[in-house]
Amino acid sequence: MNKRSLQFRIASYNTHKCRSIHGAISSERVIRVIEEFDADILCLQEIVDAEGGTGKYDQARQISEAFPKLNVAFGETRPLHGGRYGNMLMTRFPILETRTHDITKSRREERGVLQCAVEVGRGLTVNIFNVHLGTGYMERRRQIEVLIGAEILAQPELCGPRIVIGDFNEWTRGLTTRLLQRSFLSDRPIRNRRSARTYPGVLPILSLDHCYYEAPLEMESTKIWRSGQAMIASDHLPLIADFRLPASK
Repeated sequence: MNKRSLQFRIASYNTHKCRSIHGAISSERVIRVIEEFDADILCLQEIVDAEGGTGKYDQARQISEAFPKLNVAFGETRPLHGGRYGNMLMTRFPILETRTHDITKSRREERGVLQCAVEVGRGLTVNIFNVHLGTGYMERRRQIEVLIGAEILAQPELCGPRIVIGDFNEWTRGLTTRLLQRSFLSDRPIRNRRSARTYPGVLPILSLDHCYYEAPLEMESTKIWRSGQAMIASDHLPLIADFRLPASK
């Protein structure tokens, strides 16, 4: 007889360095949005971790301290404002391992992937890849080759299913989408494509944020978080995905 399956919610949110559509930087606005959708695993992109000064760039600490029960991992992409800038993962579950991968492939802004092995249940590990790809067409083509290769997604020692989630900066069905869909299931089959648009937050016209996954994970639902607070706190809307992981027999 099968044991009960495990359910969890994962969210991806590009915070735009906590800069609202009005230009003001506010970690508090981002914190209020995160409180609304109550994720078990939260993948943030464009977070600054720089203490001191006026405090507006002390975002990683302020956000993590607002959720003291969550475990935190930070993946530095580049130095910024006397601190560091990159991707952050927060979760109710234990983080077993964390790695940061540099996927910068042009003279544009540095880009990275934060990899975390998360224990979602006793003996059940899910490998989360928090992704932020570049905005350039050729840049992304080179980045996706690295992402799907043996150093990141195809690591032979990985144990447990993979979730690849974040800001892919690809609004059409380009090479990134095609290659990932060869190996993963995805949130793309949302019936109403307009409902999948995440950018810009106040009036979204592009679908930049996506979630890819593999069996035995089962996606129960996916949605874009469109609260009034979310529409102004960043230039992206959060992507929410609810998963079921059947327990082993």
